Amino acid sequence: MSAPPSGLAPEGADGTRGRDPERRRAILDAADTVIQRDGPDATMAAIAAEAGISKPILYRHFGDKNGLYRALAVRHVEPLVARIREELTLGSDLRERAHATIGVYLGVIGANLNLYRFLMHRATAEDPATRGNVGMMVRRLGEEMGAVFVAEGWIDAAPRARVVAHAVIGMVRETGEWWLDHPDVSLDQVVADLAAAVVGAVGAVSAQQ
Repeated sequence: MSAPPSGLAPEGADGTRGRDPERRRAILDAADTVIQRDGPDATMAAIAAEAGISKPILYRHFGDKNGLYRALAVRHVEPLVARIREELTLGSDLRERAHATIGVYLGVIGANLNLYRFLMHRATAEDPATRGNVGMMVRRLGEEMGAVFVAEGWIDAAPRARVVAHAVIGMVRETGEWWLDHPDVSLDQVVADLAAAVVGAVGAVSAQQ
């Protein structure tokens, strides 16, 4: 979950418009460093110290810790969703696209375990707005995935395609959570098995059309 390219999301989207964008980015960089080191237990004091500022100055740029949570979610979740969205449009068949898409998602969260747990476990639990923002990104991805199922002719009815798409996303997310706690299971095995499950789910619905 590396920092997104400049311009991906507007600075100040959490209500702190007008703060120095460069300073905000430096604080977010410091937050990434501390979170990658300390995981969900990372403190605002440690983030401020890493950035070379005080906690009041940190809060001045983000409003409060929830504002920092939301900025981090935009910084990391949106680029991941964008990568998944791109993979959905590549490849010649459903299995290939499912394999690539799932591989991107699990590869990113596996390589950024502490950051993932900070955002998805702590930040979304403590801040309803962060939880809502992340949920909206995921739901939007589900709608887009459903549209791909229809456009490719895999499922002919849009409502049914959306149901399957959201079910697929839920399955992959929950399996990803399980896999992070079972590092003895190889990434390749999980990706292959999940891709097969996606193909089976889409095929089962398609057969009922």
